[in-house]
Amino acid sequence: MLKISETDEIVFAPELITKFNEIVSRYPEGKQKSALLPILHLVQAEYGWVSTAAMDKVAEYLHLKPIEVYEVATFYTMFFLKPLGKYVLEVCRTGPCHIVGAEKIMKHIEQKLGVREGEVTADGLFSWRGVECLAACGMAPVLQIGPEYTYYENLTEAKVDELIDSLRLTTAEKPQIN
Repeated sequence: MLKISETDEIVFAPELITKFNEIVSRYPEGKQKSALLPILHLVQAEYGWVSTAAMDKVAEYLHLKPIEVYEVATFYTMFFLKPLGKYVLEVCRTGPCHIVGAEKIMKHIEQKLGVREGEVTADGLFSWRGVECLAACGMAPVLQIGPEYTYYENLTEAKVDELIDSLRLTTAEKPQIN
């Protein structure tokens, strides 16, 4: 994953453009806007989030007005509009999860990580946020971690601690080269 800031100029790698071209080829001529969602997913996978500069480049690539990309990226909560941690813990906060302790889990995550919702830990590893239904009501409370969207179900504070500690350990064992 490439790290970028809001002010960085975006130049999509040839390999990424090849993926864009393959996606656009799935749609009829003149309907390239249909490729917007999957392309935004690829951009986020490449950079970890979708900056305004990246949205502008997507608009340019798809021959759209930038506002057409902004309105889509800001509508869907799966697109991160600011840099977040390597691991984004997304806790379901809707009815069934709320009833069985999602709020307690979110407060525990905030205390464990020492950051509020949407913030990033000092080591850059974690962010967390409440999200709408993750469609796992029978295993509530539940959270997911993208981009693979791995689910963790029937959460307790102890399970959350174990998950966070495990992710920290996994990262410590795999040095990152930027």
